[in-house]
Amino acid sequence: MPYPLFALTNLLAKKGRSLGLAAAVAFAVMIVVTLAVTSSGLEQSATAIISIAKANFAVAQKGVSDLLSSTIDASERARIAKVPGVARAVGVLVATEKINAENPVFIEIGINPSDLGPFGVTILAGHAFAADATNQCMLGWRAAANLGLHVGSKFAADGTVNTVTGIYSTGNSFGDSAAMFPLTAEQAYNRLPGIVTLVFVKVAHGYSVSAVERAIDYRLPELTTIRTASQFGRADRTLVYLKAAVTGSTILAVLIGAIIVGNTMLLSVFERTRELGLLRAVGWTRRRIVGLILTESLVLAVVGAGIGVGLSFAVSAILENVPALVGILHAHFTQGAFWRALLTALGMTIIGGLYPATRAALLAPLKALSYE
Repeated sequence: MPYPLFALTNLLAKKGRSLGLAAAVAFAVMIVVTLAVTSSGLEQSATAIISIAKANFAVAQKGVSDLLSSTIDASERARIAKVPGVARAVGVLVATEKINAENPVFIEIGINPSDLGPFGVTILAGHAFAADATNQCMLGWRAAANLGLHVGSKFAADGTVNTVTGIYSTGNSFGDSAAMFPLTAEQAYNRLPGIVTLVFVKVAHGYSVSAVERAIDYRLPELTTIRTASQFGRADRTLVYLKAAVTGSTILAVLIGAIIVGNTMLLSVFERTRELGLLRAVGWTRRRIVGLILTESLVLAVVGAGIGVGLSFAVSAILENVPALVGILHAHFTQGAFWRALLTALGMTIIGGLYPATRAALLAPLKALSYE
């Protein structure tokens, strides 16, 4: 009988135990993958904010609990604009509001109408709002479609009823699902006079983007530049903590899973003492005995990983539809998440199977054959 088939036959001979081990692996993988994909989804949603504008990078307050808590005042904006190499610095105030049950976290962007072009906004219908307007707004085309509104419609937000003056596009799904208001009006509603959340910087031709980033970081140490997803933790501590939780849960899952697998596989070795002794008596080497036990563990790892990923899809879909998380949580299944699932499963089964495999290999054939 081929070696892998022999390992599979052993697992099928004890279906209950094998299913229990696969379920334990699947549960651990489900937790790890669900945390990983939701963390990735939150990071993707957050970084989408800084990718709306046609800028080289964004500037935010350093070390805030979340990006929307960032505050940059008028003097800091002026200092950013004066840094050599900065061609344009567009300040925007980003806030959220519950519009209805389907849009519990609707994004609102306060911006000066003169900055719409540099910000990358294309008006598809209607016109821009006035700079000093208190009851005008523009809707992204996705938001307009979702809300069933058009130019001239009334849109209740920011504690006022606003006339939709235009429908716009940014070429970014996040920005196109939002609404834009005059910066002063958005600041007044949020009681943040002169404050913006982010400053989007366009670097002048001939200057190094990295050099301008470093200059801003040096001149304004209370702020930080963000150009890539990996730099996002400089501003948003929530994502840093979430990533740490994912790493911690992976390590914990591997350790707990290894103990479960080890105990169960060890029990299996005790029950199969005579069988293993017979294999040793007919010429099986210790290395081959270890390989048999670890092969059985690897089969369980692959099966458990597959089931765990499937469960993660289901759990993530449920979480996305929880009323409190609608519009906030978006699972983002990446290649890394699937690798994490496989490595978690392999780690817990291999670590858990090492001791039982070693114990099985060290059995003396004659003593094992006489075992009752």
